[in-house]
Amino acid sequence: MFSAYNPRASNAYQRINVETSMHTMDQHQLVSLLLQGAISAIATARGALVRGDVLLKCNSVTKAIRIIDEGLTTALDREDGGELAVNLGNLYDYCIRRLITANARNDDDMMLEVQRLIEPIAVSWNAIKNGGAALRPEPAFAGQRVLMEA
Repeated sequence: MFSAYNPRASNAYQRINVETSMHTMDQHQLVSLLLQGAISAIATARGALVRGDVLLKCNSVTKAIRIIDEGLTTALDREDGGELAVNLGNLYDYCIRRLITANARNDDDMMLEVQRLIEPIAVSWNAIKNGGAALRPEPAFAGQRVLMEA
């Protein structure tokens, strides 16, 4: 009656589900997800750095860079956004450069710096939607140094 599990069909269904969700969400929600995705990717990269998982660290840093570059930077409205959009664009460019350097040098402090720069933007962005009542997010490793095990 039912066909056997097919991973290709399952992946196709998941892609369609994600695409449908993206088309139905508003711009504010999309930017919020991008900010959280960047924070999460940086936290994953930091954890991978501690564990010595080079592949995961590189993939996570790349993911964070792509989210910032292709998502957040592209979403900026430089015409109507004025000075704020220009400043955010400059900050995103700085974050990308720092993540590239952090990846090359295996530098947790640089990754933490970028995480600390993006977190208040995410909090402020979410406060706009909530009428100014922001809740502080608790992403993994938020503002903390990652300690290496001996």
